Amino acid sequence: MGAGEGTIVIGARSRGRGLYSTSRGVRVALWIVFALFSFPFVPLVVASFAFRWHWPAVVPTEWLWTARDASTVPVGWAYLFSRVSRLGPAFANTTLIGVAVASLAVALALPAARVIARYDFRGKSFFEFVFLMPVIVPQISIGIGTLLLFLRLGLVRTHVGVILAHLVPTLPYALRIMTAVFQNLDHGYEEVAQTLGAGRMQRFVRVVLPLVLPGVATAGLFAFLISSNVFLLTFLVSGGRIPTLPTMLFSHIESGAPLDATTAGLVVIVSLPGIAFLLLTDRLTGQRLSLASLGAPVQPAVGGRR
Repeated sequence: MGAGEGTIVIGARSRGRGLYSTSRGVRVALWIVFALFSFPFVPLVVASFAFRWHWPAVVPTEWLWTARDASTVPVGWAYLFSRVSRLGPAFANTTLIGVAVASLAVALALPAARVIARYDFRGKSFFEFVFLMPVIVPQISIGIGTLLLFLRLGLVRTHVGVILAHLVPTLPYALRIMTAVFQNLDHGYEEVAQTLGAGRMQRFVRVVLPLVLPGVATAGLFAFLISSNVFLLTFLVSGGRIPTLPTMLFSHIESGAPLDATTAGLVVIVSLPGIAFLLLTDRLTGQRLSLASLGAPVQPAVGGRR
């Protein structure tokens, strides 16, 4: 009996070491993936503070703060935060347009995704294919067609036109995310609320919407990220009259300027709205936002947050 107990203990310890080594291997893999994703941003951050950094030097040979007095014009961050760069209007336009596009994309995708996920009707496959066409068709084709239409509607060089144009590439992603959320939603909660006397609007606002809120936040986040990085549609519809961060970055690169501190700093700034929106939505929903969580059945929280 004693020998048997010893055997059991040894087996348990072996399994414990196996679980520990597996979790340690997972942590190492996560750090490797993190390094691969963060590697492109490290040279950008370093270059944004470098005054001279030529090949084959591994590190900058001169930094901005050491060459600030010798330079006759503002460079790097000093130029970006000056009035000459017009960074403020571009940042404001990018943020406002992105928030408007994300709000409209979620508002349009929410009812459409619910119908697609819950009901079967004639022509459903056709509508799903049409909704995915903006992802399949080249953006230049969408841009030219949108420009020709907006010229006749008087929406060219307007913020409304840019927002409507950004809905074309963002709405398919929001629709697919919300469709996956509704497909995994347990409809029994709505039925219970209906038996308790809740009306259609009450069931949607008090039962369905809290359950799909993480998916709504994820769809809005993706719509904002796509909108804040759209250049071609913005340039065609605005005619270069509405500056955004992508158009500002492209105009700076198109001028033939080298990859200096100003360009590197501008690339870093272009990434900030998406990061800020991710942190905001993560804070508001109180949980991590990920596409992996959309595959799990949606259930209400019991005794607090999920």
